[in-house]
Amino acid sequence: MKRFMFLLVTMIVTWLQMQSQTSYSLDDCRQMALMHNKELLIAGEQVKAADNLKKAAMTQYLPSFAANGGYVYNQKNISLLGADQYLPVYSMNTNGTLNFSQSVNNTWTLVNGSAVPLDANGKPFNPTKNPEKILWKNYAYIPKDAFEFDTHNVWAGSVMMTQPLFLGGKIRELNRIAQHSKKLADAQYEGKSSETIFDTDEAYWRVVSLVNKEKLAKSYVELLEKLDKDVSKSIDFGVATKSDGLSVKVKLNEAEMSLLQVQDGLSLSRMALCQQCGLPLDNVFKLADETMKAIPEVAQPSANRMDENLNNRYEVKSLEAMLDIAKSNEKIQLSRFLPNVGLTAGYLTTNPNMYNGYEKAFGGEWQVGIVANVPLFHWGERIHTLHASENERNIAQYKLDDAKEKITLDISQANFKITEATKKAIITASNKLKAEENLKYASVGFEAGTVVSSTLMEAQTAWLKANSEEIDAQIDVQMCQVYLQKALGILK
Repeated sequence: MKRFMFLLVTMIVTWLQMQSQTSYSLDDCRQMALMHNKELLIAGEQVKAADNLKKAAMTQYLPSFAANGGYVYNQKNISLLGADQYLPVYSMNTNGTLNFSQSVNNTWTLVNGSAVPLDANGKPFNPTKNPEKILWKNYAYIPKDAFEFDTHNVWAGSVMMTQPLFLGGKIRELNRIAQHSKKLADAQYEGKSSETIFDTDEAYWRVVSLVNKEKLAKSYVELLEKLDKDVSKSIDFGVATKSDGLSVKVKLNEAEMSLLQVQDGLSLSRMALCQQCGLPLDNVFKLADETMKAIPEVAQPSANRMDENLNNRYEVKSLEAMLDIAKSNEKIQLSRFLPNVGLTAGYLTTNPNMYNGYEKAFGGEWQVGIVANVPLFHWGERIHTLHASENERNIAQYKLDDAKEKITLDISQANFKITEATKKAIITASNKLKAEENLKYASVGFEAGTVVSSTLMEAQTAWLKANSEEIDAQIDVQMCQVYLQKALGILK
């Protein structure tokens, strides 16, 4: 009674666990994988970063504003004179003109009919060539201290605006590079998304395949166990030999070993799918297609329009964006040969105020100007850089052409594989029916005593092989459809 109750409780718990198992469809696994994949999350952040850089590049067309301020302590003051100065003072005529002769104490003499001043030694001289010999009547005294300014503490500040007018096309090409970088990030995100879906589909159908192979292996073990019992009875009645019994037992051991291998592979495959979907590795779940009775039919995409197919591939989109970036970079290198022109405007203030005799107060002025920079000679550095950018553009073009050729071959191979897989699925389905019929007749014949055990084991082995091949063929059809969708760039 206790044993019966224990078995009953165990069966109830097992049934409840089976009922509590969550069932996931292929779309569910894809969505979970897309949300969980860390590389895809990184690619998403790269898309956002590229979008922000694109917005930042647009601001280069707008003026920039900057405020600057500073303080400087100077050890010495500024003096315009090195010592006290004496400046000669002219006498003025009534009409306001200068009277040189009345302003000096020099005596005069006539030389060739012209009045010429005499120096202190009584010799005539030219006042324009020897001004130091002039004896002025009056001098103006200018002390050195009057032209000394307090510059020990200097404060300065400014607010400036800079507006680029012409930079040789740099800003335009920088904006284009930002736009192409955004396209590149989008293509890489699309590619990572496609890879994630592809890996998820592989893991999903691998689990479906192993679940059905586990069922098949269990059925095969059950067949051999029944055969082992029947052969043992036949040995007891003397209608079969011990050799027949040992052959069946060896076959049974091999089947049990194969079942164990399938179960181990299934456990690992379930863990791999859990990791892909972000689920706990010990999570218990079922897949919607485990029965393989209602696998959804996927419409085979067309591979005829090759140009459209090539444009769908994220690799082509990425390489086209890289080619456009290389072209823009080449134009930027070319713009280095052109002048740069900008408009500047702002307000400058200082203390001491140099606009009012170095007054100890803030004073300033508005400023507006045009700044131009014209490159003249750089020892060929810029021409070599331009040639290098041309080489980079050629490399990008070659990569794009090579990728298109390989993708064209990839599409053709995927299209061929799905056709082959479909034919193989039809053939294996037919072989399965024949193997089941053969096993049926062999089983009836063995029970009637007209068929030996070895013949029945051969029929069972053929049945196992036919069923296993059909499972592989059906899974192969699903994966080939995924391969073709990936090759056409529509696995999104």
